Amino acid sequence: MADHYQTLGVSRDSSADEIKRAYRKLARELHPDVNPDPEVQDKFKEITAAYETLSDSKKRQNYDMGGSGFGGGANFGGGFSDIMDAFFGGGGSRGPRPRMRAGQDSLIRIHVDLHEACFGVEREISVESAIVCPKCTGTGCFDGGEPVICQVCKGRGETQQVVRSVIGQVMTSRPCAPCSGYGSIIQNPCRECAGEGRVRSRQSITVKIPAGVETGNRIQLSGRGEVGHGGGPAGDLYVEIVESEHDYLIREHDTLHMSLSVSMSAAAIGTTVTVESLDGPVEVQVKSGTQSGTPIAIKGKGMTRLRHGGRGDLVVHVEVQTPTKLNREEEELMKKFADLRGEKSGDAHVKSQDGSIFSKIKGAFTK
Repeated sequence: MADHYQTLGVSRDSSADEIKRAYRKLARELHPDVNPDPEVQDKFKEITAAYETLSDSKKRQNYDMGGSGFGGGANFGGGFSDIMDAFFGGGGSRGPRPRMRAGQDSLIRIHVDLHEACFGVEREISVESAIVCPKCTGTGCFDGGEPVICQVCKGRGETQQVVRSVIGQVMTSRPCAPCSGYGSIIQNPCRECAGEGRVRSRQSITVKIPAGVETGNRIQLSGRGEVGHGGGPAGDLYVEIVESEHDYLIREHDTLHMSLSVSMSAAAIGTTVTVESLDGPVEVQVKSGTQSGTPIAIKGKGMTRLRHGGRGDLVVHVEVQTPTKLNREEEELMKKFADLRGEKSGDAHVKSQDGSIFSKIKGAFTK
């Protein structure tokens, strides 16, 4: 883990004001709203973590002594009074809570058509979110001011009082009401953000949607979520994909399915049919004697595989259309055709499910 002092570019004997100035200088340069580079965003999180530790006197002392700087649970090594504090709210004094807090993640859903899902697309989206206040740059103060030490808690962020209990008098600690536990008060809040250090704003963001996505997939954009209170580091923005239905193509993971209607004569003698795929026109060879429900696979014309590369297949399901109305001449020809094949008008038999059209269609969608 990088040294917090080196991260902020200060020495170990730097004052609290020097540490604050160093952090603000770096934050203005590295904030995600100013520089969206992912590496810069990681650096911003590092300087924020360093500042959260070094700006708190107790965390800084713990860090200088070799601790993590985040503090552990209550310390029960100080005798009976410390145990009482832990049970009744003292807990070793938590200190003032930081004004700067990490922001929340955001979620937005966007619709893509099947072609965009297959080949990928770059989309410009409009997102309303919390950004760093441009007037106060996150301090919450008007005209370059700074928070002043709370005169009630003297900067501790909490007040103590003695209360009576069944075991006697006990010292308790509570967040300081006048400063809300911050240890400081913004006497002249920023007019733009009312002291929040952030404002709502609508921004345009370019999202690169990779080839092969499907409904439910999420794209993570680090540092593009809500900016935290006090101009704290932004959360992440998640873009969830919702795939629109296609007019005639049905998706099954990386396989596409479509139905092709052919005449009885074409199915009997065979034919070549041109169909429209996601890649444009492709030819489908319908062999002679093709039955209804027969699947014809066209390799590499299905969906792009999101993580493994390559493409699935386009499966064309043939539907043989039996003529419903015959004129007298056509009917005579059909009878002659049946006689030539030795067929009788009552010829029919029940077929097992294993070879039926239902099992073929069911199997295509349950693999």
